[in-house]
Amino acid sequence: MDCIFEFTKRQHRGLMILLDFSQTMIGCFMSIGRGRVVVEEDLLRHTVLNSIRQYRRQFREYDASGFVICCDSKLNWRKESFPEYKGNRKKKKADDTTDWTSLYAFLDEMIKDLRENFPYKVIQVDRAEADDIIAVLNEHVAVNPTLIISSDKDFLQLHKYEGVVQYSPLMKKFITGDPAESLYEKVIRGDAGDGVPNILSSDDTLITDGKRQKPVTKKKLELWRGKKPEEFCTEDMLRNYHRNKAMVDLSETPESIRINIINQFEEQVPKSGKLMSYFVEKRLNDLMKHISDF
Repeated sequence: MDCIFEFTKRQHRGLMILLDFSQTMIGCFMSIGRGRVVVEEDLLRHTVLNSIRQYRRQFREYDASGFVICCDSKLNWRKESFPEYKGNRKKKKADDTTDWTSLYAFLDEMIKDLRENFPYKVIQVDRAEADDIIAVLNEHVAVNPTLIISSDKDFLQLHKYEGVVQYSPLMKKFITGDPAESLYEKVIRGDAGDGVPNILSSDDTLITDGKRQKPVTKKKLELWRGKKPEEFCTEDMLRNYHRNKAMVDLSETPESIRINIINQFEEQVPKSGKLMSYFVEKRLNDLMKHISDF
């Protein structure tokens, strides 16, 4: 994989790094939680910022021309279109004892702190997920090589753009895959993690106790591959196919949201010169020793 990076480096100048921030925050919380349910803000702040520092240091050799922090909005256009979207996550959260309210409040605080004190663009757009921001910016600046920092394999579909690579913090390695095949399987099989059933199953399948999806076999996947959905779908299947495509295909982001993402990216000016005072205020003494890494 390093060979691919070296190739893109020779062919282009500069590299944009896109960080999936919500995943970073929750990943850091889980790594330090060890079963604890209380959000220890000072420790979590240090861990999140140290992760950002390590990413910048680790990938600095690629001469990054921009480090962009991509954040979820509280509102979500996908849920407006498909109310069951991520509905299964809500049920799981209700069953555990984690203080999710405090964690999300601290997430908002960190986004505000990063925007006001750090030399990065911090993009958060109403009704958009970080996925939308990462996808739109990949297309918007597709002339440059781009590094996505996220363990989410939904981004494999974006590897179709020249120079795009993806690093998984969870696996601590670059991940690869066939963009077209990844998207095809996501549309057909759905995304159980996001509450999106396969095309053979009804909207409420993954949020209804005792209800199971109708199986999509490898034989069916092979039989349908390369065909237009109208050629193999019943009326209900076709309806579900379009439901799934809207939910998982990152090119389906509404145009109004795409415009807002690009406008915010182009207009936002990262803050500089505020790191020292911020580190002093938050008593980030250990990180202050490495302030040049930020």
